[in-house]
Amino acid sequence: MNYYYQRPRVSFGGPLTRAVKIIIISCAVVFLYQLISQTITGRSEINLIFGLVPVLVWRKFFIWQLFTYAFLHGGIFHLLFNMFALWMFGCELERNWGTRFFLKYALITGIGAGICTAIVSPHLAVPTIGASGLIYGILLAYGLLFPNRLIYLYFLFPIKAKHFVLIFGAIELYASLSGSSDNIAHLAHLGGMLFGFVYLRYYFSLVSGLRRYYYQSRLRRLRRKFRVIDGKDDSDDLGRTLH
Repeated sequence: MNYYYQRPRVSFGGPLTRAVKIIIISCAVVFLYQLISQTITGRSEINLIFGLVPVLVWRKFFIWQLFTYAFLHGGIFHLLFNMFALWMFGCELERNWGTRFFLKYALITGIGAGICTAIVSPHLAVPTIGASGLIYGILLAYGLLFPNRLIYLYFLFPIKAKHFVLIFGAIELYASLSGSSDNIAHLAHLGGMLFGFVYLRYYFSLVSGLRRYYYQSRLRRLRRKFRVIDGKDDSDDLGRTLH
């Protein structure tokens, strides 16, 4: 991955890209189903089944929750804020990366955030829901690819993307270490950023290393199949055959 630096400028969102549109529509449909289900049954069992409940992941092997929790949200403002951030930062990333790589990255950061939550809080019985871990992973990537892009904090204060990422990362780290009880999954946010950084930092070097190892292994196998004959010995054998 080639990171590049440019003069500070402001440019966000733009027309909806394919992958971002798919994620937004999926989250909106699931949220509508949440509302209908809760209205009919009076309970929010869908959060327990498809939200991330670490104790169920470990004891009942509800592995799918590491993926499905990101599509559930706790309210309309929770959904709107996450989808706005996805549009704001995700569309430009997808236009630069392509749909396939962007979807892969979003999937990895979303699941990675869930894995971190399940590992750090294995006995937690309260469901964690929302795409915030995925969004923080996208935010990290945006800060790496467009470090000098200006972001208006609270729509008032201009700040470079790289500083924006550092500030929000520090806030999440402090909230996690201080044991904040604000019902926000700070560990999931940090997990999304961590998995995003590791993936972008080591993915291409890992892939190139695996490819090199694969081709070297094939070359060694081919060498064992063929015997190399010295040219001088070969001519002697040919002469003896002609006589």
